[in-house]
Amino acid sequence: MFFLRSNFSHPAFREGCLVVAPLATGTAAWGLMTGVAMVKSGMSVVEALAMTLLVFAGSAQLASIPLIVAGAPAWVILVTAFCVNLRFVVFSLHMRPYLMHLPRWHRLVHGYLSADMSYAVFTRRFPVPGTTQAERAEQQAYLCGNYLVPWASWQITSVLGIIMANLIPTTWGLGFTGVLCLVAMLCSLTNTPLRLLSALLAGAAAVAAYALPLKLNIVVAIAVAVLVSSWLERRALPTWSKV
Repeated sequence: MFFLRSNFSHPAFREGCLVVAPLATGTAAWGLMTGVAMVKSGMSVVEALAMTLLVFAGSAQLASIPLIVAGAPAWVILVTAFCVNLRFVVFSLHMRPYLMHLPRWHRLVHGYLSADMSYAVFTRRFPVPGTTQAERAEQQAYLCGNYLVPWASWQITSVLGIIMANLIPTTWGLGFTGVLCLVAMLCSLTNTPLRLLSALLAGAAAVAAYALPLKLNIVVAIAVAVLVSSWLERRALPTWSKV
């Protein structure tokens, strides 16, 4: 399974890590946001650490936090998390032919480590399950590489968010996690040079026009980013818009 030396030494493992590495920035931002949100919602550091290490499901964690803090019954929390993660039922049905040859506890570990991006990247690389031992070994190693980067990125930044939450002034409240949420969305979307450039342009314009009233600097930032990026995409650097 994941901890077998053969997985780490297989060339497909490194390939799997490299493929998902560009997506790790989005995962890191979400992890940081979730870590801060858990502590700011009233959970203790120990509870937040236990949740982030044992659950490893950002959307389910964020949906469950308000219910836990409000003292909702356990069944309500579990049903909520189940509904939020229903997409993994579909994922597991698709992945079943790839994993059924493994022992049950191996499959359980796969279920824990599975994430949206690892599923998407893996099934795109291997549209059909392997039939020979060599094919299965390659797929297992690649899948473990897909797991490692998102899991490590999530855990490290979640723990960092939990630690940093106590350093954030109480007056910032949960509104600060909203900013982190937008950062997470931004990181996941800036996957081409042109999109990265547009984000930098928008940020620079927003800061330069900060003195404008009624938060018009945001409008200026949007206008500058859209106009410049559109011009670059059409005339100067069309290849920059490719993923």
